[in-house]
Amino acid sequence: MNKTIRTFAAAALLGISLFSSCTSTNSGSETVDLIVYNGNVYTVNDNFDKAEAFAVKDGKIVAVGTTDEIRGNYKASEELNAEGKTIYPGLIDGHSHFYRYGLSLQTADLVGTESFKEVVQKVTEQHEKYPDADWIIGRGWDQNDWAVKEFPTKDTLDQLFPNTPVILTRVDGHAALANQKALDLAGVTPQTKMVGGLVEVENGQMTGILVDNAVDMVSNKIPAPDEAEQRQALQNAQQNCFAVGLTTIVDAGLDKATVDLMDAMHQSGDLQMRVYAMLNPTEENKNHYYKSGPYKTDWLNVRSFKIYSDGALGSRGANLIKPYSDRQGHFGFLLASEQEFREIAAQLNEHGFQMNTHAIGDSANRLLLDIYGEVLGGKNDKRWRIEHAQIINPADMQKFGRYSILPSVQPTHATSDMYWAGERLGSERIKHAYPFKELLQQNGYMPLGSDFPVEDINPIFGFHAAVARQDANNYPDGGFQMENALTREEAIRGMTIWAAKANFEENEKGSIAPGKFADFIVVDRDLMTVAPQEIRALQVLQTYINGKQVYKK
Repeated sequence: MNKTIRTFAAAALLGISLFSSCTSTNSGSETVDLIVYNGNVYTVNDNFDKAEAFAVKDGKIVAVGTTDEIRGNYKASEELNAEGKTIYPGLIDGHSHFYRYGLSLQTADLVGTESFKEVVQKVTEQHEKYPDADWIIGRGWDQNDWAVKEFPTKDTLDQLFPNTPVILTRVDGHAALANQKALDLAGVTPQTKMVGGLVEVENGQMTGILVDNAVDMVSNKIPAPDEAEQRQALQNAQQNCFAVGLTTIVDAGLDKATVDLMDAMHQSGDLQMRVYAMLNPTEENKNHYYKSGPYKTDWLNVRSFKIYSDGALGSRGANLIKPYSDRQGHFGFLLASEQEFREIAAQLNEHGFQMNTHAIGDSANRLLLDIYGEVLGGKNDKRWRIEHAQIINPADMQKFGRYSILPSVQPTHATSDMYWAGERLGSERIKHAYPFKELLQQNGYMPLGSDFPVEDINPIFGFHAAVARQDANNYPDGGFQMENALTREEAIRGMTIWAAKANFEENEKGSIAPGKFADFIVVDRDLMTVAPQEIRALQVLQTYINGKQVYKK
């Protein structure tokens, strides 16, 4: 399938070849803005063809082919000699938290901490660095990485910071540890109850652990960042994304004010990251977008809502059909009533928006698949999505295909959770967790993402997790449940053209083809041929958007 394709410009879409002869000199008659040549170019088109060169004009690709063809038929003021380096379409993260990641760069980074003592150390350093901050905020701890795998308590935080509110969010965002000052500001007491959330109480006293909707009670009290801080957060996130080859991100859970800021920054040129926005289902968002309908520019696409059905497996909030294997009688929980999910599904269908629902547990997945099926009725092209789709009962798998429901998965979730997921699920149920290959077979395409900052921002780590089913240390030998590994071609498609299709954007991005945006990356090794243990070492050398360089290593 890796054959070199001949060049076609816009007319080639009608099947008309532009070339009857080739030349090796840049003497072409048609002027373009950029010529890229001498590359190992993966077009990621339908046939997964390879090429050597392409030409760019007005931000879009106009022709793809051999070096001789492109340089012989076009001339440009700027040329890029790829010197044999590999080139891919710009990578797309199919599920991330781009804005939240940018904000998190300004808080204590707790990812990778190996004990609660280390968490406290990092939080103390953060407070010393910003002693006048109204709140101490951190994110990224995971008790499953510690020798003592139990949730921490707030006692130490109460002693160190009696007068400053502290909230430290777990890596998945579905649990947090708050000190007493923060709990008091939010009015949380041992008697606080809510749907879809938990305030942990032991011996009549709060431990400080909050799960799912209980987290919002405290986090909603944190002062909102001002516009200057929001702009800086978006620009910081953008630069880090460009450095790992991302040119489009799906931001899962945004409010209108943030979407409007992104739009303004796009128009001014201060933001060049393309964004597919999933809206939070707030009353403000619904009131505005139900009336105005979807919104689309070359940079921003607003046509979906992000819904949460349950919590995370790591905090035992994922909603399961049978109890957790490591907690008797505990099933996790839904974050809203079944009726609320049915109502929002009907509303989104009526107003022409895509419904994208976070569903981890097999019970949550079953419920949402059935609700989607009731609304969609059968095969369709509405591309409603289940985000994560981590644990699927075998009886429910075929519903993805029957109702054209897209599973949107994050391969690194499997390799992050594999150490302890079996304890939560048991030896039989774990076999139906993170079933990427089986999910892919339902519709023939599937978007891949990272869920950053829950996982690392680098999409190449997700590629490795998808094809090798191993962690950064190439553990375990032979891979984790390899029957659900993806091929390399499937993985790169999931990060490019399939992710674009899940966003209704396959005609404008996701492959190197005439008429599409000139979003592409130059890398130092070939993902299709490099040894599996070397995949994560790949370096992005250059990132281009609209044919303009936005990153160079």
